[in-house]
Parts: sequence; structure tokens; C-alpha cells
Amino acid sequence: MPRRTATMLASTLMLIVLLCAGLLIPTPYSEMSPGPTVNTLGEHGGEPVLQISGHQTYPSSGNLNMTTVRVTGANYKMNLIEAVYGWLAHDSKVVPHDTLYPDGQTEEQSTQENAEEFSQSQESAKVVALKELGIPVKSWVIVSTVVKDSPAEGRLHAGDVINAVDGTVVKQPSDVAKLVTRHKPGENVVFTVVPAKEQAAAEKAHRAATATEKVAITTAPSHDTGAKRAIVGISAGTDHTFPFTIDIKLADVGGPSAGLMFALGIYDKLTPGNLTGGKFVAGTGTIDDEGTVGPIGGIAMKTVGARDKGAQYFLTPAENCAEAAKDTPGGLTLVKVKTMDDALGALQDIRDGDTAALPKCTDKG
Repeated sequence: MPRRTATMLASTLMLIVLLCAGLLIPTPYSEMSPGPTVNTLGEHGGEPVLQISGHQTYPSSGNLNMTTVRVTGANYKMNLIEAVYGWLAHDSKVVPHDTLYPDGQTEEQSTQENAEEFSQSQESAKVVALKELGIPVKSWVIVSTVVKDSPAEGRLHAGDVINAVDGTVVKQPSDVAKLVTRHKPGENVVFTVVPAKEQAAAEKAHRAATATEKVAITTAPSHDTGAKRAIVGISAGTDHTFPFTIDIKLADVGGPSAGLMFALGIYDKLTPGNLTGGKFVAGTGTIDDEGTVGPIGGIAMKTVGARDKGAQYFLTPAENCAEAAKDTPGGLTLVKVKTMDDALGALQDIRDGDTAALPKCTDKG
């Protein structure tokens, strides 16, 4: 066999071996890419995203799009070729698998966690929008979760309303931990609660819940590092009663990052005129009951997805600004927001055409 032919054959075989290795060798990476964007003022799957009954609403035009990120599943193993392609591609990002699924989290666990965060973000969005409009919202502290095999298991239940701890009235979730940790491990702490079933029945009958119980629980030592604290094994949260019905219809979406855009969409539906002035505005950001906008993951993927859909402006959490500004899609203006009020102010500038007044993101934040 001529030397040239032998060399070409050997090179071809080596290339085939390398390609096969690239396809077969798994890597410890996952991929993020732009996901769907949905107009909170419009429809999705044939029905309105925001459905409000029991209160006057107003027609809205323009876009207030929430944005998403598509990620590979927990069990999906990227091969070497896919990882290299993802690193080179502009519209995707390769990240360590543990970034998306920490501590060996399964896809089912991740889905459940995202669903819970999504539900909480909807509640906070409703609270913030109504607060901005001066509409009262009733709130109370509840047992959010009970840790398995903890002292509280079987004694307290998710949804129980916590009125007091050791006779001290509880006003916010953080009060619960402060009052429990006043004890030493092994001491009793007394919760005054409205059982979840009683609270649900009272809400259904539109009456105040009055049946309370006192539950004594023996505290246990904490298992984290540092000094041992007294714990009972619950996390406290907040629940609300709204004066009218607000439903958010959006399936197959999880996580807390749509909170800001839901709050703005609800606000727009409940006020006359168009909040965007007919402009295409997209954005992202968590929101808490006080209207503070928090950072999210995958900001670069969200800006790409928004611009591909036609967004002109992107409401960006202040803590994500520096990262987002490093590679801003052409034609998209990144607007920095820290609170719901910041977002409403920015939309006022957009409506007025005063884009010079917008607080824009830079690569320094």
C-alpha cells in the first residue's frame, strides 16, 4: 500500500475513533438555552394567562413577557462533542451539572422544588400588585414544611396558622425561629396554632378562624455546623387571603423568576390604560411580598430569547445587570430594577418615550 494512502487511512481511522469517543464519553456538564417567553397580558394554550374575577379589569395592549430557560434533564449526560458545541454556540451555555442539580438532586425533586417556588412567586406577585393599588390583603404566618423525623412531625402540619410561640404573637415568619432558638435543646416550646383544616374551612365560609390549639414540642439540637441551636423541624412561611380571585394559568413552567412580570401584568390588568404604552417589554426577576426584585439564573439565555421574540426593553434585576450587559443582544435595552416601584417608574419612562431617563445596565452593574 502506498505510504500516502496508508497515512490517509490511518488519519481517517483516527478521526473515526475520536468522533466515537466524543459521542460516547459522558461529561459532568449540562446545557442551558433560551426557553419560551410568554406575554402575561395575553393568552397561552388558548386561555388568558391572567384571569381576574370579582374586580373591575381593563383591556391592555403591548407585551409584558416573562422569560424562561430550557435546561437538560438531571439524567441526561452530555457527551464531549455536545459540550464543545455548547461552549462555542452563542445561544446556549454549558455549566457544571451540579449547578442545576446540586447534591445529587433528581429531576423529580428539581421539578417539585421549581413548582413550589413558582407557586410562591405567584402569591407574592399578587400581594405586591394589590399593595401598589392600595387594596388590602390579609396575611398570616403558617407552617410551610415539616421535616421528616423531626420533633414537629405529627404535631404540626403544613398549612397550620401560627398565631403565637410561647404566648408571644408572631407577625412574620422570621419571628418563629427567633422565639424557638431562645430555648436550649431539650426544652419545650409551645405553639398556638389554627389547624390547617380549620383555616381552610374558615376561608371557604368567608369567616375568621377562631378554633386554636396549643401544641407543646420538645426541641432538638440543630445538626449544622457551629453552636447547637434548639429546633423543632419546621419552616415558616406566609399565606394570604385576597379580596377577589386572581388565577395565573401557565403550565410547564417552574421556579420563582417570573414574579416581577406577573406582578406587573396583574397591576396592568387592574388599572386603566396601557402600562407599556404598547411597547414590547420583557423581563425577569424574583419578587417578595415587599416588592424587592431578586436575581435569577440564566440571564444571558433570557435576554436572547426575549430579543428573538421582538422585545425592545428588558427589565433586569440589578444583581444580574453586569452579567447581562457583557453580551446584550442588538436592539435590546437592559433596564436595571431593584423594586416593583423601579419597574413601574421605568415603564412610565418607556410610555413617555423618555428612554434617556431609563436606569440602564452596564458591565459594572
